[in-house]
Amino acid sequence: MSIVKADDVAFVRFTAPDLEIMQAFLRDFGMLDAPAPGGRLFMRGYGTAPFVHATAEGPAGFGGFGIRLNSIADLHLLAQSEGLPVEALDAPGGGYRVKLSDPDGFAVEAVAGQAPTEPFPLARHVVWNQGGQYPRTSEVRRVEQGPSHVLRLGHVVLGVSNFRQSEAWYKQRFGLVTSDEIQPAPNVAIGAFLRCDRGALPCDHHTVFLLQTDNRPHFMHAAFEVADFDDLMAGHEHLKAKSRTAAWGVGRHYLGSQIFDYWRDPWGHEVEHWTDGDKLFASDGGGIATIEDLMDVQWGMKMPPLPG
Repeated sequence: MSIVKADDVAFVRFTAPDLEIMQAFLRDFGMLDAPAPGGRLFMRGYGTAPFVHATAEGPAGFGGFGIRLNSIADLHLLAQSEGLPVEALDAPGGGYRVKLSDPDGFAVEAVAGQAPTEPFPLARHVVWNQGGQYPRTSEVRRVEQGPSHVLRLGHVVLGVSNFRQSEAWYKQRFGLVTSDEIQPAPNVAIGAFLRCDRGALPCDHHTVFLLQTDNRPHFMHAAFEVADFDDLMAGHEHLKAKSRTAAWGVGRHYLGSQIFDYWRDPWGHEVEHWTDGDKLFASDGGGIATIEDLMDVQWGMKMPPLPG
């Protein structure tokens, strides 16, 4: 039994030596400004989350991420179990947090009570003519040019030093369940795609992905859902036109099934656009996958060699 059950990831935090450069990139990536006091940069998506990306001034680095709980009562239960205080969350949307540190020292903020914001309007979704069905008649398709429209943060991927130790830590505190465990050999696990347990409500195939690596523990990427496939491709062209640094894509993953497009921010942190990912219920359980499954694509660009 876990202490509480998380609902979703909430935000990622970074530090950077120049907030204006980070802001310009994130605008190109498809985020919107979330007004906040000076000295910190908060960016939101087109959904209801008050912010999805935060940057403080300092040497470039990953500053941790937030996991949203279902209630303030759950937050207090977690705080009591960990012997930690509940603090006000000094950020757009307010709310409260408990600051934890996972086995590799990654900062994890359990949050609750954030005030949702009004979603920004998106262009009307135009249905596809496909599969021998033609619901779109007397209407041409014209894709809006410019950045993608980030809706929300979907998942965070971490390289960890001891997969089983980290897996146990996240499951015991947040009730995460396994969608696919990565086994390079039978009964040898080095990672897993973990999702929130929402019971009868569907959840993304993965909310957190943990992968044991030979390198020191490190941030791998954060993934942001965009409006649809056309929106992802329009954003791809916009980022290319802005001479931003591409990392991997476009393609469709095998595990999770989402269409993906990876880019690097000005300090090398990898961020992903994705759309059309798998949704699972708690009752769907999980499976075993290979390294080949992890690296495979159903179509599109193959995974490039890892740096170094």
